[in-house]
Amino acid sequence: MRAEDLEHQELLELDPLSGVIRFAGQRALLLDAVAMGVLRKYLVENFGLIAARTVLTQFGFAQGWRLADAVKTEFTWDDENEWRRAGPRLYALGGLFRIEPGSDSPLSPDGVMLGGSYEAEQHLVHFGRADESVCWTLCGLISGYLSRIAGEEIFVLEDRCLGKGDAACHVFGRTRLAWGESRAAELQFFQSKRLKEGLEVSLQRVIESLKVAERTLRARRRALVAVVRDKEIVEQEGLVAKGAAMRLLLDLARRVAKVDSTVLITGESGTGKERIARLVHQESTRAAGPFIAVNCGAITETLLESELFGHVRGAFTGATGDRPGLFEAANGGTLLLDEIGEVSPAMQVRLLRTLQEREIRRVGDNKARRIDVRILAATNRDLVHQVAEGAFRQDLYYRLKVVELRVPPLRERRDDILPLARVLFAEAALRMQRKITSLAPAVADQLLRYHWPGNVRELENAMECAVALARGSRVELDDLPEEVRHATPTPQPTAGAVRPLEDIEKDYILAALDLNGGNQTHTAKQLHIGAATLYRKLKSYGLIGDPRATRVVRAPMH
Repeated sequence: MRAEDLEHQELLELDPLSGVIRFAGQRALLLDAVAMGVLRKYLVENFGLIAARTVLTQFGFAQGWRLADAVKTEFTWDDENEWRRAGPRLYALGGLFRIEPGSDSPLSPDGVMLGGSYEAEQHLVHFGRADESVCWTLCGLISGYLSRIAGEEIFVLEDRCLGKGDAACHVFGRTRLAWGESRAAELQFFQSKRLKEGLEVSLQRVIESLKVAERTLRARRRALVAVVRDKEIVEQEGLVAKGAAMRLLLDLARRVAKVDSTVLITGESGTGKERIARLVHQESTRAAGPFIAVNCGAITETLLESELFGHVRGAFTGATGDRPGLFEAANGGTLLLDEIGEVSPAMQVRLLRTLQEREIRRVGDNKARRIDVRILAATNRDLVHQVAEGAFRQDLYYRLKVVELRVPPLRERRDDILPLARVLFAEAALRMQRKITSLAPAVADQLLRYHWPGNVRELENAMECAVALARGSRVELDDLPEEVRHATPTPQPTAGAVRPLEDIEKDYILAALDLNGGNQTHTAKQLHIGAATLYRKLKSYGLIGDPRATRVVRAPMH
């Protein structure tokens, strides 16, 4: 038999009843090239480049050796040369790559050109252009095939590769002696010792990373225990709740997490909407899967479409290969569409179809792909108002709002301000490695007076600023940002507890006086009243002539 006689119908055996596929006499599996690319990415990111290359090279070598062994048994060849020439034919029929016309054999002086390397394509998709050749599996495959035929080790190496920007992949096959010392470093990837060394280095790196993470978590836990002693405070996934409103929200989030419904999370910027989304993910049956968040308002419409749905090669300028989108990347997990109110009408239509059909189409592709993703959406906009104005589709709004979780602003969570501040302060001190243990009483009072327009994010920044500026072992009033330091209280009437106006005026005047260190003249000027008027009011409050007040209230200056 000759290599040219090999055809798919003779090589491929399909048994739909048993689910077994055989190619060239040996059981085969149909593996998606993209899935192989994801495996490659995982190996590189988790075990390092050396271990990943060694694993894939030796995997390819074993596959090539078995393929040569199988076709030797399955077919009767005219001579050994035909057996060797069958290799390129089998590679092409198997969808791995093709030997370009005009090429003879890797063992020839000129080597061979490879076309359609899935490995180079996938490396470019996940890592971009490389500094070295990247067709590790394919070089191992050809090496294993040729070694089985020759009865001695043949090592195939690249000198040009698409993955590092060359026009094509080009390989040579030589014995170890023929390669000499010029490529000795690359030949080590074919040795089991290299694999062991690479994995040991990678494992040691993982162990060290875990130790650092464990120390950080232990220190953070100690810091949080020190500042959150109140049994009424709930702390989970970075969320702190003492007040009834936030505790109710966390309970609702945990309950809705148990079902796979779409959730719309609303609230002002900085309130912690993404943290709520992470809590829903962690409490769900998808917790072991990926959690991916994308800010829809920070990406242009064209890029957002490709980012979410992926694209195929040639879909637009620069699309050099197939690329899965975030919907596919989040399969089995949760995808958070943050700032959903910012997406264009055209993108709203695509999202609606995805939510309805539970399938996506990559940009430039006609093939529909099923997805298994929990969708969460978040926005700081009033979507009801946008629907009324025609800026947001009503049908998409109701698809997203199966359950709504509204995150209250910090000004509506007065009971949570101090517990949150203490946790954020402890985390900032830990991160900056500063031995600051507490907040001064005046600081705690001032934090409650401020109305926090930037919500939790602003409070976090304020605590970081205070820790950075603190001179001693605790945060003082002067360490707070200026806008917080100069804040005066804003009375907030609550249902059933409206206070007399005189009481509110008294509290406000005393707070302003305290903020100015007891300076009546300066306080009167800020309140737009005369110093004598302020003096009379303080006297009516019983503070003038009271020995207990002499340390706080100064006499008016004339």
